[in-house]
Amino acid sequence: MDLTAAYRARLDRVLRYLDENPDGPQDLETLSGIAAFSKFHFQRQFSAFFGLSAGAYGQRLRLLRAAQWLAYYPKRRVLEIALDSGYAGPEAFARAFRQLFGQSPSAFRAAPDWPSWHAATQAIQEVRMTQARRDYTPSDVEIVDFPATPLMVLMHRGDPAILGETIRRFIAWRRAHKLPPQRFATFNLAYDDPATTPPEAYRFGLGVATHQNYPPDESGVEPLTIPAGRCAKIRQIGPDSGIAGAVLYLYRAWLPQSGLSPRDFPLFFQRVTLFPDVLEAEMVTDIFLPV
Repeated sequence: MDLTAAYRARLDRVLRYLDENPDGPQDLETLSGIAAFSKFHFQRQFSAFFGLSAGAYGQRLRLLRAAQWLAYYPKRRVLEIALDSGYAGPEAFARAFRQLFGQSPSAFRAAPDWPSWHAATQAIQEVRMTQARRDYTPSDVEIVDFPATPLMVLMHRGDPAILGETIRRFIAWRRAHKLPPQRFATFNLAYDDPATTPPEAYRFGLGVATHQNYPPDESGVEPLTIPAGRCAKIRQIGPDSGIAGAVLYLYRAWLPQSGLSPRDFPLFFQRVTLFPDVLEAEMVTDIFLPV
């Protein structure tokens, strides 16, 4: 490993620690010790590489988790979320939350400003994307016979920045129909690549596996079946920022060497574990490419 890569690897250790321990000690002594850098220079070193301080990165992780609790878990009290986010009380929490999202926690819960949430999330994802990507190999890909799987699906159409509102509606529909993720598998249908698709044309399906037929209603949730057939499967562990690397490997490296061609059905994901039920670092996503 060259000197620059070795230097960078020490900072990456801090990122991994913050992702895996959002509620753990994040004082200067702890973080500089993980990087094995002088505490007198660590903050400048971290900021020079990632564009924000380690403290700001850790705080943003906790506030993004708090925003998801507010939006998706209506029974959780604001005080409880404030304390679980590391704040001594709701006032300090509200100040930090408003500074990042431009809304109070109660206002965000009532009507989230999703573009602000998306911008904050993107800043975190951009930092993570600078980390060394995992090197996938053919042994990471498994050919599976995927069974026909009936879903109820809510389609998101439009800007990815407001996908959170569609997720919120879908979670509410699942709760109303008693389809918890612990018992009914969660799927996503990745019709379009957000990096190359105009925002107004972007489509993304949110699905739950169920054999129950539900009549059409104003929710927009409709039946759709993932057809039976062969799929290339690759598992991604960690934040969603790592999904792009796994998908790129499938299309750019694995598929040309496989001698196979994609079937006429979109790429889809099974969300084995979901944030904020688990830490982002512990999320498990199975990616399926129909072939």
